[in-house]
Amino acid sequence: MMMCFASIDPHKGRMGAREAERLIAEHGVKGFKFHPTVQGYHPYDKMAWPIYEVINAHKLPAIFHSGHSGIGTGMRGGGGLRLKYSNPIHLDDVAADFPDMKIIIAHPSWPWQDEALSVCMHKQNVYIDLSGWSPKYFPPQLVQYANNQLKRRMLFGSDFPLISPDRWIKDFGEAGFKPEVQPLILKDNAMELLGLAA
Repeated sequence: MMMCFASIDPHKGRMGAREAERLIAEHGVKGFKFHPTVQGYHPYDKMAWPIYEVINAHKLPAIFHSGHSGIGTGMRGGGGLRLKYSNPIHLDDVAADFPDMKIIIAHPSWPWQDEALSVCMHKQNVYIDLSGWSPKYFPPQLVQYANNQLKRRMLFGSDFPLISPDRWIKDFGEAGFKPEVQPLILKDNAMELLGLAA
């Protein structure tokens, strides 16, 4: 099963909001993805508010890349990309002002894992997806919170083709996640978030 997510340049503001409405109405888009480092903006920048207002009104999820970016790594000047934009603490204002928009912090947020956990703990509309890293490299505090306070707000993701789902699942089974938590992360939490749960 596949669900369509779209990406809109947040610099488009109100024009981007109209584009979001059209994508939802005409193409059945079920969520949106933003990459602050690549798109060159702080997620809390008010220019993006009109787009967020549409997503919030439709109660759809929005995924935000967080942490280090492989894009630009090792290039001269990092390819001109600025990592500061993908610090997950910048999503705190967004989560507070748009409480009906489910926010997914994509990836373990190295080097800001604690900021991601804090925002997720504080704002009930925030989730963390575990894509982009093999679980054997997850910081211990991520596994700890996934096993306890945040077990209902952690989501599977492999970041295929960079990591195959088979490899991710194998490493996940050996990374210290409680057996009763594993089905939540692998399926149940996403089903609830996406409105697919019975």
